[in-house]
Amino acid sequence: MQMRFNQAKATQAAARLLRLRGGRMSYIKLIKLLYFADREALLLWGRPITTDVYVSMDNGPVVSQIYNLIREEDKPGSRGAWRQYISQSKDFDVELLSENPPCDELSRAEENLLDKIFEKYGHLNRWDLVKLSHDLPEWQDPHGSAFPIEYSDILRAEKKTIAEIFALEQELHSLAAAQDLVSPI
Repeated sequence: MQMRFNQAKATQAAARLLRLRGGRMSYIKLIKLLYFADREALLLWGRPITTDVYVSMDNGPVVSQIYNLIREEDKPGSRGAWRQYISQSKDFDVELLSENPPCDELSRAEENLLDKIFEKYGHLNRWDLVKLSHDLPEWQDPHGSAFPIEYSDILRAEKKTIAEIFALEQELHSLAAAQDLVSPI
């Protein structure tokens, strides 16, 4: 069960990493750092930060909805949270459009985890991060295509038991159902 994508929260997570990098970053580096943060959050707390969907692409695992937000053209009326605070990709970089984007969607623990991920990987360039992400056991080379990565793929890769994976999936299913009750599409 996939949680509903929370664009505002994903934007705030990306903005935090961009701020730590001085406001500008290669979008490949950004999506790798966000994937690493989501992966770590899933392993620590049983739920990701961005609530994105993951796919294996040629350059490694990708947070796919964020990738789509980065790559989409800026169209009239497309002023969601992402476009309000993060620029369109220019020369493969994105940048903050505001010095102080909101952070009310992120918990203090999530902010600390994002900081930790940046401290651990932020000094690496985009291609080093691509290489590192190719070493993750859940990544499969799609040879020009894209393969979905499920939460269970990550958990299995990190040696979680079948019972642990089942319990986590049940909890995520309950959270997704609660999201639907509180704010239906």
